[in-house]
Amino acid sequence: MRLSLLDRSRTRAGHPEREGLTGSVERAVNAERLGYDRFWVAEHHAVPGIASGSPAVLLAAIGAHTESIRIGSGGVMLPNHQPLVVAEQFLMLDALFPGRVDLGVGRSLGFTAAVRRALRHELDAADTFEDDLDELRHLLDGEAAVTAHPAATAPVPVSVLATGQGMQIAARAGLPVVVGGPILMKDAGREAIEAYRRDFRPSKQAADPYITISLDVTVADDDATARELALPEAWAMARSRQTGEFPPLEPVESIRAQPWTSQVRHRVESSLDSAVAGSPRTVRRMLDDLAARTGADELMASTSTYDREALLASDAALRDLVG
Repeated sequence: MRLSLLDRSRTRAGHPEREGLTGSVERAVNAERLGYDRFWVAEHHAVPGIASGSPAVLLAAIGAHTESIRIGSGGVMLPNHQPLVVAEQFLMLDALFPGRVDLGVGRSLGFTAAVRRALRHELDAADTFEDDLDELRHLLDGEAAVTAHPAATAPVPVSVLATGQGMQIAARAGLPVVVGGPILMKDAGREAIEAYRRDFRPSKQAADPYITISLDVTVADDDATARELALPEAWAMARSRQTGEFPPLEPVESIRAQPWTSQVRHRVESSLDSAVAGSPRTVRRMLDDLAARTGADELMASTSTYDREALLASDAALRDLVG
């Protein structure tokens, strides 16, 4: 499989939020040095635990600090933007960093009702994602009623994040798909991937289906250490379900010192039990199983942990595992 990283610009308790962004740039430079294929960044709005709300702006900084690694969005949430604006942003990126830019698009809405209102989008609004995606592709190809500038010398590759109906839409559009989350470990995920392959309609961009699987992958010297490194993200996810707010990452020591309700403990332990985290041997076995289950073309690791040095070490160990 090809090997890539998805960085969510996670913020950390006790540190300025801007370090979530400078950390993304630093990690991208390191990923290029290690030989990763791609480095993608996320879009999240008004989330305390994530510093990046504008993939295009962050990608401009990353592109300026790297030379060869492909850079992209995982993803731009199309319901929040007009297709023309997205096309112009990524055509500009492609003009600045030719042949290196990918556009991953998703259809997720804001994290809370207040954020959705701020984005001028409600849950009961009409779903125009498929039409907007078609318009966006025509704008990128120079085939729309208006011409987006700067005009591309080659098409900007587009991928679809498989949330909700995303996988079926990607199949109909003939586009690569990015599949992530717990569904990868279930029969439903395997069946959805099989349906995508079966229903795929070849397009100008892709003659064949292309599947990227995205999930946290933490590699350490031993299983116990890797599980501790995965704890801050599992804790943040559990706390978000309890409070409705996705928090910054906390140090392991701080997490262990806090009171845990039985519900939070169950959620944290369940998350850790299903995580791809362990020694190189353990992680390799789990990735081999995922590859056999999904037949994926690419692994995009979305790993986060409080300890940045440990995160960079995990990236290096994962690169060594997937050659």
